[in-house]
Amino acid sequence: MSFVDELAADSAALKEQGRLRVLREITPLPGGRARFGGREYCNLSGNDYMGISGDFELRQRFYEQYAADLSTPELAQSSASSRLLTGNTPAYVRLEATLSQLYGGRAALVFNSGYHANIGILPALAGAGDLILSDKLNHASIIDGLRLGDAEFRRYPHLDLERLERILADKRAGFRRVFLVTESVFSMDGDLADLRRLVELKRKYDAILVVDEAHAVGVRGPLGTGLAAEMGVAAEIDVLIGTFGKAFGSTGAYAVMEPQVREYLVNHMRPLIFTTGLPPVVLNWSDYVLKHVAGLDEKRAKLRRMGERLRTLFRNAGLKTAGDSQIVPLVIGEDRDAECAAERFLSAGFLVFPIRPPTVPAHTSRLRFSLSAALDESEIERVEQLL
Repeated sequence: MSFVDELAADSAALKEQGRLRVLREITPLPGGRARFGGREYCNLSGNDYMGISGDFELRQRFYEQYAADLSTPELAQSSASSRLLTGNTPAYVRLEATLSQLYGGRAALVFNSGYHANIGILPALAGAGDLILSDKLNHASIIDGLRLGDAEFRRYPHLDLERLERILADKRAGFRRVFLVTESVFSMDGDLADLRRLVELKRKYDAILVVDEAHAVGVRGPLGTGLAAEMGVAAEIDVLIGTFGKAFGSTGAYAVMEPQVREYLVNHMRPLIFTTGLPPVVLNWSDYVLKHVAGLDEKRAKLRRMGERLRTLFRNAGLKTAGDSQIVPLVIGEDRDAECAAERFLSAGFLVFPIRPPTVPAHTSRLRFSLSAALDESEIERVEQLL
């Protein structure tokens, strides 16, 4: 069998299992909607939590700032260099200053994506003689970061902080440094980490706490600064990671930390050192959106209401759900059953796709409803009618 035939056989096996993934052509529209296959849907599969990506009026106001000089370097569509050469444009400096102000004066560092952040930060900070303890349901990018580094790592059962403490009590003395790594809002179940308890464990066992707030920034906490800020422990998180690619409707990611940690990453983090910087137009848009989202408390409250309402509907219908956020899973079980459920929702005008292994554990295939503040709350009642 040839190389190409082997790959084709693998795809055929995935199709037989109901796990073959395809790239779909989808056009985002205002109001939390999208066009797919020639039809307009209520979009319940995206991560545009605050409706920024589809807010065309906001985008127009952003560009109007530059209407007098469209040739300005602030709208350049490439930096054409890594940050350590000539790619560290003034837009980077302004954006990191805005982040620093939002997070109480801590140092900030911007990356090309959340994936870049997670495959770069841990391998840079943790080395031989160190131990990383990671929640078992952390994102694939965090798992890849664990594998790329020289530190020993272990994954503890999801949200089981009693088990985590037993590991710390048993293992801490044998390692130079120990890192605790978690998401704050988990992407597949929409459930929350107990960050206050993790801070207690960090202090008790002299550990370093790294928290990925990708699904929390913009939608939780004061000014949209995340779940750690909502719980009053943001200053205790050694490295707090956020993304621009979800609630902020832009591109890239960031981390806030102490200045000494920032300086170390600039010198040791390979995905930062060896990649072309983000375009000024993207950085300026991120800065503009950060300041805008800080004032959207009403939309954050609306998003919480919608999430609570949808979970209640599922539970009242005897369906399995979880979480406490804008991410509401409907756990179906087997792959093909999840596909059939998705088709039912699609036929009713809801764009929601099945999430299958290996993204989630076997026999937990699901529909993941990612809500947006741009949606009309009446859409949730339409889901009730469908149920």
